[in-house]
Amino acid sequence: MKIIELFKNKKHVLSFEISPPRSDMPLESIFDTLKQLRDMKPSYISVTYGAGGNQKGRTIDIAAKIKNDYGIESMSHFTCAGYAKEDIDAMLDSLVENKLENILALRGDPPINDPYFDFSKNTYSYASELIRYIRSREKERFCIAGAAYTEGHVDSKRIKEDIRNLKTKVDEGVDFLVTQLFFDNRLFYDFLDKTAAIGINCPITPGIMPIFKAEQIKSITAKSGCSIPAKLVLMMDKYADNPDDLRKAGIEYAASQIQDLIVNGAAGIHLYVMNRPKSCREILVSAGLL
Repeated sequence: MKIIELFKNKKHVLSFEISPPRSDMPLESIFDTLKQLRDMKPSYISVTYGAGGNQKGRTIDIAAKIKNDYGIESMSHFTCAGYAKEDIDAMLDSLVENKLENILALRGDPPINDPYFDFSKNTYSYASELIRYIRSREKERFCIAGAAYTEGHVDSKRIKEDIRNLKTKVDEGVDFLVTQLFFDNRLFYDFLDKTAAIGINCPITPGIMPIFKAEQIKSITAKSGCSIPAKLVLMMDKYADNPDDLRKAGIEYAASQIQDLIVNGAAGIHLYVMNRPKSCREILVSAGLL
């Protein structure tokens, strides 16, 4: 089933994002996580490549298992950074063979062993070019999602420039958008106003990342350009020496964000669960969704 159909039929589309297990771990190590997530009845589960795209081969295997064995729709991350056209064609062929219909099309990070990677030498340098190619090759076979950045992509000089680029991406064939993390809902509401003003009318799902480890969040926000509100910095500093209390506070903060977003009509909630089903359940219970 194409995920865009879920937005037509459900009031709130709840989705989770997971990562493949490390390369030194068996694929089966993710199965218990999937079973626990299934019990929370998400609308779909998104599967990343892992850091630096180094788990790309496992993404389709996991996405296929989610759909075929667990009965939940899945979405495979699909990047173009560092890949030739032949690699992209092979990935598309594999998706078709596994009867997978949903893609999150991304430019992607530089290869993990090449931090100075030159994106301009890619076969496709931007997600919009990748989306154009997928649409030209496969027409309407896939539902294609795109990434959105409430504060602008880290490589964009201005938010207006980034939203224009987002419009290009949507015009090339994006069905819906998922935002990267943010910690102030006002940024999301302002982003909705700006995207609507430029003619972006597809569903936009807010992406929520719970705070479990302060250093992890600080690292992610530094790379993504996402800001951290002062009250959140104070919270992380307050519980810096007490990981369990920080986890509980992070769950409460994420649940509060989700409640506010739902009350204000968000099309759905995309939860970056970081392969922590227990904490994911606590967030949903606290937010009143379970």
